[in-house]
Amino acid sequence: MDPAVAEWLTTEPGLRAVTVAGELALVEPDPIRLSAAFRRQCPGLDGAEAAAAVTQAHLRTKARAKFGDDAALMLFTSEALEQATRARVAAHRAARLAAARVDSVVDLGCAIGGDLIAFARAGLVAAGVDLDETRVILARYNLRALGLDGAVTVADATTVDRSPFGAAFCDPARRDGRGRSFDANVWSPPWPFVEGLLKEAACIKTAPGIPHSLVPDGVEAEWVSDHGEVKEAALWSRPLATVSRRATVIGDGGLATLTDEDDPGADVRPLGRFVYEPDGAVIRAGLVTAVAAGTQGGLLDAKIAYVTSDAAFLTPFARAYEVLEELPFREKHLKAALRARGIGILTIKKRGVDVVPEQLRKRLALSGDQEATLVLTRIAATGAALLVRPL
Repeated sequence: MDPAVAEWLTTEPGLRAVTVAGELALVEPDPIRLSAAFRRQCPGLDGAEAAAAVTQAHLRTKARAKFGDDAALMLFTSEALEQATRARVAAHRAARLAAARVDSVVDLGCAIGGDLIAFARAGLVAAGVDLDETRVILARYNLRALGLDGAVTVADATTVDRSPFGAAFCDPARRDGRGRSFDANVWSPPWPFVEGLLKEAACIKTAPGIPHSLVPDGVEAEWVSDHGEVKEAALWSRPLATVSRRATVIGDGGLATLTDEDDPGADVRPLGRFVYEPDGAVIRAGLVTAVAAGTQGGLLDAKIAYVTSDAAFLTPFARAYEVLEELPFREKHLKAALRARGIGILTIKKRGVDVVPEQLRKRLALSGDQEATLVLTRIAATGAALLVRPL
């Protein structure tokens, strides 16, 4: 989006046009007919302004998943919305900074201001910089629209004076010309700059797949999931770190956290009455054995992230299943066993076995009226099929 168009969107006529487009979108889902209807309602706009207003109506609807009710007041670009942190995750990160008695933070690459919003709401003095003028315009507007204080300006994150701030935050862009990149050296800002930040008071948002080997000594790596989806890994520098590895799980009941200090380790043991499927953040953080210890259990296999126990626990760190029976693992015999039990609707969960659930379900061709959950995995290196019931 051109900066001039972004600036127009933040004016009264621009915001009014976005409101009109949003109202029309509620009754006209077809984008071509929506655009035509919008042009009839707002005939005085040029092509770029009209397109921008209609796009904002779509983006506000899409943004509700990340920003909730705030989305109806904010402005976005498609790419910046895709990269933005979910509000619940950003709020957790901001709360950690506030708890560490950080009073101010500079966001080095603030995009449309999602993290700045969280920082400001946590009571921090928030400032943001970005090289993209359009994003800066929108970030500045978004803070103002939500009644929050904060300064935003166009600047190169790698040259900003960070000394006036209590901490720095950075979410490096992880895309190159071919799409998302897992090579930290092509991130923007690049990894050497990030490593330098981690020698100060800083928090770095990275991809959940970051290798443990890339995390510098003394830096805490925190994997965060939101309602079962692993959203990020946050690196906390030495002044802010409290442990080495942490898994934070956000759900309807609030927030729970598990660390390497909670992990005494666990061994492989025989199948018990219950099986636990650890949350993705727990797996990424390498804390599956902490779940095993917390459920008085052990691992089904040394290399697979399933836990088994004879005790029933409800834990935010894993999904619990009661094992009803062990079925034949070979497909032909498994099919016969499922049909004999009248199972027609089957949820298939798998780890450590070469199975595509959708393809297997089609081959099984089940037609009964019962529903069931099947876990396909390995127990001590041997394939196993477990009929289970979610707790």
